[in-house]
Amino acid sequence: MFEPSTYRPRFTGGHKQTLFAWVRRRHLPKLPAPVERYFDVADDARVLAHCHVHAPSSTDLSAEARRRTLILLHGLEGSSMAHYMRGISDKAWAAGWDIVRLNQRNCGGTERLSRGLYHSRLTHDVQVVMRELLDRDGVPAVAVAGYSLGGNLALKLAGELGDGAPPGLVAVCAVSPTMDLAACVKALERRTNFPYEWNFVQNLKGRMRRKAAAFPGAFSLDPLKRIWTVRQFDEAYTAPHHGFRDADDYYYRASAMRVIDRIRVAALIITAEDDPFVPVSTFRDPSVASNPNITAIVTPHGGHCAYVERGDDAYDGYWAEREIVRFIDHHVPRRRDAASAASQTPAPSLPLRA
Repeated sequence: MFEPSTYRPRFTGGHKQTLFAWVRRRHLPKLPAPVERYFDVADDARVLAHCHVHAPSSTDLSAEARRRTLILLHGLEGSSMAHYMRGISDKAWAAGWDIVRLNQRNCGGTERLSRGLYHSRLTHDVQVVMRELLDRDGVPAVAVAGYSLGGNLALKLAGELGDGAPPGLVAVCAVSPTMDLAACVKALERRTNFPYEWNFVQNLKGRMRRKAAAFPGAFSLDPLKRIWTVRQFDEAYTAPHHGFRDADDYYYRASAMRVIDRIRVAALIITAEDDPFVPVSTFRDPSVASNPNITAIVTPHGGHCAYVERGDDAYDGYWAEREIVRFIDHHVPRRRDAASAASQTPAPSLPLRA
């Protein structure tokens, strides 16, 4: 059974934690430069991942463990370069994991790679990436971890797979997941959350302008002048472009809460009572609490995708990142008979394709 470590916040206050983690510059000298890799997830869509891959070894008995791979999913208007994507990569890399920092469609400057937009119901792309790693690359174990909107995507993927999840999927993790989208959007519209929503909306508008430039005539920019909230953006673009009746229909169908009870792989959820726009009541729902596969950690403090505590020379204080690595390490199958394994010729290690 996984036992989380104690979280000791560096300071309290959801806004303070959130903004501190948002603006703080992070230096990660031990994380090697990533290698770009493209995944063709549909006939008209390609996504970019930034990967960190350990060099294969045919003589090291731990080679199999080092080839386990963590797929990371960013939040709304984030990218593979978000601080938490790099921060958790640093910790997972040190623990022996290969990393796939995945950009969702159009994110990370990839608007020209996909004809359509992205949304939080699009678990298809993550599943294609996971299957390619397991089936084509021969990766023995995969874990998926997401933040905010990416956390909702990770949980929804696990719920949709249900009993049919591939054996190679060992765990899913979600930090501050927006798994009840309607409740999160409503909370985002509070007056105290205006700076967050303003930032999201400005980024969404900028992306639509780049998208329209990449595909002339495919997207009208006329609605942008009337959009001031995330809900208005989803009404004007997300819902109609993906076949949803309206924003409410999108929020309902894209929320992981609809399938949370079907999760059959080990799942970790980390959220905070003082998260500015992810209501904590969602995580106390019976469908979450009664699922034995889910470990839900609700802390009094931590903000949104922050969880900063005091660190030291060996630890930078980003608690949620550390707990995810501890959790996925805990659920990776270990070789039961090391002596027997030592007597066999190790299979060649297949690196991720660049």
